[in-house]
Amino acid sequence: MSAPSDPATAAGQAPAPAAASAASSSGLTFKLHPLVIVNVSDHHTRVKAQAACSGDSSSSSGAAAGQPPRVFGCVIGVQRGRTVEIFNSFELVLDPVSGTLDRTFLEKKQELYKKVFPDFYVLGWYSTGSDVQDTDMQIHKALMDINESPVYLLLNPAINLSQKDLPVTIYESELHVIDGSPQLIFVRSNYTIETVEAERISVDHVAHLKPSDGGSAATQLAAHLTGIHSAIKMLNSRVRVIHQYLVAMQKGEIPVDNSLLRQVSSLVRRLPAMESQKFQDDFLMEYNDTLLMTYLAMFTNCSSTMNELVEKINTSYERPATRRGGRGAFM
Repeated sequence: MSAPSDPATAAGQAPAPAAASAASSSGLTFKLHPLVIVNVSDHHTRVKAQAACSGDSSSSSGAAAGQPPRVFGCVIGVQRGRTVEIFNSFELVLDPVSGTLDRTFLEKKQELYKKVFPDFYVLGWYSTGSDVQDTDMQIHKALMDINESPVYLLLNPAINLSQKDLPVTIYESELHVIDGSPQLIFVRSNYTIETVEAERISVDHVAHLKPSDGGSAATQLAAHLTGIHSAIKMLNSRVRVIHQYLVAMQKGEIPVDNSLLRQVSSLVRRLPAMESQKFQDDFLMEYNDTLLMTYLAMFTNCSSTMNELVEKINTSYERPATRRGGRGAFM
């Protein structure tokens, strides 16, 4: 296990500031897949549960007593030009005393992932916590021999019900001159969530797991359909507001807003894009499949009802025959 030490720390000076509030100026576009968020959350939950079972509130990663345990891992993906897409992640092992990376474990995991995903590269690393810590820069520098400009993904496991955004922050490292000396600091970067069909199915399955309080699948389905209905209802109301606004503008009741008209025109131009033959074929195929499943469920329900009716009729006709048989049948 080895990691390059911070020269400022080795010289006895104060460590460099870990993070800055400035935004990144690299111009990179980050796309984050939900599988990474699920992996990091699962890693944190497992370590926290193990620490609770063992009665140790601090983790092997060096978290302070009474604080939730911190977990560490690598994020992998691809970089195409100025676009960085983070697909997956795997865990890392740290020395609890020195806080350095287990290089043997890292190289082994990297080799295994390279066999399965030959196009994926180590883009950086992840951790958990409410904010960046000074020791994070040491781990960041230790990965620069694998990626000269690694990214740092920080997940805040604390639940904040009032927060609408994801508790995930992506940092880049930039060389800034502070107090006359060049220092590496973390700067925030913007990102978007990118999903594929398989991830959407998996995340939807995880989000709709059967609750432990005895809720049925029908209750979950009703809640899911209620959410979809509310979204469609909200979309319908928004479209109606835009239509009323355009009608009032056409009648001269309100002044003409050319900027809004350009946006509406751009939106309307996208609608005929769905009027293609491929879209019609796919739509009719899904529509027919849905009707087929509905008819199949209806036939199955009718067959079950008919089967119950036949069993009741057979039972009612068997009873008089048994009584007519009387004692002879019993004998």
